[in-house]
Amino acid sequence: MSEARINGKPASLAAAAEHAAEILSKARLPVVTGLGTDVAGARASILLAEKLRGAYDHMYSARIFAELDVMRQAGLMFTTPSEARLRADVFLFIGGNLAKIWPEMMARLSPADIPPFELAREPRKILWIAPARGEAKIDGLAIQTLDSPDLHTTLASLRARAAGRAVNDTKNTLRKLDEFAAILKNARFGVAVWSGEGLDSLAIEMLHGLILDLNKQTRFTGLPLGIGANAAGVVHASGWMTGFPVRTSFGRGFPEHDTWRFDASRLIESGEADAALWISAYEREAPAWKKHIPLVALVAPGTGFAREPQVSIEVGCPGIDHDAAEFSYEAASIVGRAASHKSEKPSVADVVGQIANHVGGDA
Repeated sequence: MSEARINGKPASLAAAAEHAAEILSKARLPVVTGLGTDVAGARASILLAEKLRGAYDHMYSARIFAELDVMRQAGLMFTTPSEARLRADVFLFIGGNLAKIWPEMMARLSPADIPPFELAREPRKILWIAPARGEAKIDGLAIQTLDSPDLHTTLASLRARAAGRAVNDTKNTLRKLDEFAAILKNARFGVAVWSGEGLDSLAIEMLHGLILDLNKQTRFTGLPLGIGANAAGVVHASGWMTGFPVRTSFGRGFPEHDTWRFDASRLIESGEADAALWISAYEREAPAWKKHIPLVALVAPGTGFAREPQVSIEVGCPGIDHDAAEFSYEAASIVGRAASHKSEKPSVADVVGQIANHVGGDA
């Protein structure tokens, strides 16, 4: 069962859904945000935003567009985890906490996972720029690390040294950069691994420039690990439903995409949006904006708020409380997951569907 509250007081799920619909329907510009949900929840949420003629956004859009902006402006070259695992003889990791984003990453690179036809080759070379403390460890494989107080500078310097250009730095740093550059240039199939949680657009663009330079004489590609709260799954769903990623609005009756205009936090802080539906089914995430507006929250149990939402409904976690389709780091695609601990907590799709049923056609 789900716990639902209206203005802090216990209520039935049906009553909470009806009150939520009333709040969102009365808004001039409602925004559906957070969107920490599975594909079914994302589809239902986007359809609700369309019915409300509102906007929708993901809580991690800034990280999403760190990669998407580069892809749209300069292009990106990347592969799948399976292809990288089978073919790569050199891995270049960039940034820290990659193992937290993909917990199985280290196990997938262990020698035991290398198929027999690969064992005759030299051991894989692992390079890591700016790992988190104690992170750069893989059983059976040596890892060369390079500390970096500024990833932009380090990536630019590495790209310059790989191209044979001069760099103004200390002797020790230059020696390390040259060692890294030599290994990268001699790779048969190299893979750079990063996450939008750790790199901004400028760093990703510089990294992509390095990958393009290396491909002039060898094979090199990228492996972005994605972002939490099923951000990639939501972007996929948004793309096939509207032709656009998140930060899209139906305010004029058709989908319009603009990364500045439809930034949910900006819309709320500026007063343009006057009601919000916040969705966070994976983690106990609460919205960070400071402005107080009518709020409907579909959240994981135990989520705390600075101000009590007008409506709050506890929902189940995709893949745990209910079956789900979501983005998988392992497959680099949308996969189905059976519930590991099925419960009676409703899914985001179920609750959003109930809210939508109470929204009139002229919302």
